[in-house]
Amino acid sequence: MQLLQKTIDRIESLDKELMAKARERVDNLIKPINSLGKLEELAVQLVGITRNLNPVLDQKAIIVMAADHGIYEEGISSNPQEVTLAQTLLFPKSVTGVCAIGMPAGAKIVPVDIGVNGVIPDDAGVMKRKIKNGTSNMTKGPAMTREEAIKSIEVGIEIVNKEVEKGITVIGTGEMGIGNTTPSTAILSVLGNYAPQVITGRGAGVGEGGIAHKVETIEKAISVNQPNPQDSLDVLAKVGGLEIGGMAGVMLGAAANQIPVVVDGYISTVAAILAASIEPKAKEYFIASHASAETGGQMASEFLGLKPMLHMDMCLGEGSGAALAFPILDAAVSMLKNMATFADVGMEI
Repeated sequence: MQLLQKTIDRIESLDKELMAKARERVDNLIKPINSLGKLEELAVQLVGITRNLNPVLDQKAIIVMAADHGIYEEGISSNPQEVTLAQTLLFPKSVTGVCAIGMPAGAKIVPVDIGVNGVIPDDAGVMKRKIKNGTSNMTKGPAMTREEAIKSIEVGIEIVNKEVEKGITVIGTGEMGIGNTTPSTAILSVLGNYAPQVITGRGAGVGEGGIAHKVETIEKAISVNQPNPQDSLDVLAKVGGLEIGGMAGVMLGAAANQIPVVVDGYISTVAAILAASIEPKAKEYFIASHASAETGGQMASEFLGLKPMLHMDMCLGEGSGAALAFPILDAAVSMLKNMATFADVGMEI
């Protein structure tokens, strides 16, 4: 808890004075006012985050948190749980979706075993920060202890701190975990006061009982554990996931280090909701990448209060949407740096 509290204490609001200067420059670029829409808003936000009128985002990383879930034994997924381990081992080989999509932007993929139910070899190229071999079955009790929930967040913070020391200037969030739309939906249900049947989707593949069984499982987990919606750590511990906590930690750590964090899809957005409920100022550092095609995706984004930039009907996870959004950040920075103002070209407006 000490690292978490220290991180929270370091998070400051964006530099509004520099943002005003950035807005003035953007408004005087050789274009009609607001003609570049959200790109202009993004550029101003990046200035406020980095405290630099010419932000440098040349070192990109996507931190992919991998973990399993005890709720899997309730038959909520059609995919073998072993896929989590198998896919986690493929990230270092640069052959997964996020790896391929991140390549054009030069993004480094940082896979982390925070709770995979299996053994990761020491030479696999995966960061080994396992807290436990997946969460417990949350229909029978808490998914994890409060201490484990806090530790999952602190693992994310620690990894961000190390990446920043290596020179990383922008971070994306990613995850891997068969069954993890179930705890994500449970968290969103509790914190957003949504009925599970309204926000429950198929995920990567729903089990034989279909959506109805998945809804019943989520309702049972909430009923058994009675998570406190006023206590985010309680919600994470009782109906959450280790990788969800890890991503929340990544976001808090990025905010504390004053670097932008690009939020991926549904599960990442739920992690962002957790992070923002722990420290509301952290949300100022979040950039929503894409609108997930997962059923609860739109409601999660609306509850968080951030509008995704891209609408690509994607729901892969892994950080794939964050990787796809990186070039848009580059474009916003380039606009600030390279586009002339009317004064630069001797034109009066």
